Amino acid sequence: MGLFLVNTLFYAFIPPLKFTRLLKQIRFIGFQSTIVILLTGGFSGMVLGFQGFYSLSRFGSDAFLGPMVGLALIKELGPVITALMVTGRAGSAIAAEIGIMRISEQIDALELMGLNPYRYLMVPNLLAAIICLPLLTAIFDVVGIFGGYLIGGKLLGVGAGTYFGEMANYVEMKDIMEGVYKSLSFGIIIVWISCFKGYYTGIFTGFGAEGVSSATTQAVVLSSVLILVWDYFMTSLLF
Repeated sequence: MGLFLVNTLFYAFIPPLKFTRLLKQIRFIGFQSTIVILLTGGFSGMVLGFQGFYSLSRFGSDAFLGPMVGLALIKELGPVITALMVTGRAGSAIAAEIGIMRISEQIDALELMGLNPYRYLMVPNLLAAIICLPLLTAIFDVVGIFGGYLIGGKLLGVGAGTYFGEMANYVEMKDIMEGVYKSLSFGIIIVWISCFKGYYTGIFTGFGAEGVSSATTQAVVLSSVLILVWDYFMTSLLF
């Protein structure tokens, strides 16, 4: 798996780039995931608004609802939940697509035609994920913050000036960059695991529909676990 990632990164820096396929994957991984991110981001922020208000009000600190929601989303929940949603929606599809290409010998046909499978299949997915994950995470954060304000400000009585003013005082650029770094690394993990499991369908799994389904399941499960594990190590490092 390590060599697979090294080869993919190697060909990402060697022209020519399959630009048309890159745009297609940006549309698939990024644009088509937007609705899911909007929904999960909005409701995650609303839940944080509810839970945070009632927790902070016990200590008379409900004025700090804005910083709590903002920091929780920007540093932790935004990158992690976005990555998990993209894994379930796009990562599984990438693993299944490449797995079907493997068992139907389309990858062998690419090699016979002189096309490098890494350059044609893996690199566009990798670059698209690196581009899209930070943008999707930013959308998640913004929608989540306004979702928290919808609950805290409009429903529970926290003033807009208090909510956003305290957030501006406590949220720093390093907190935002922590979320960006996490989302970039999560994008690499998603594509790495999904492409690897699809590419080696039939070797580590069975052939046919059963092999593709097994590879897809393994890709989603392993990607999700690695995202959470890597999130811990990045959090301990960036703190």
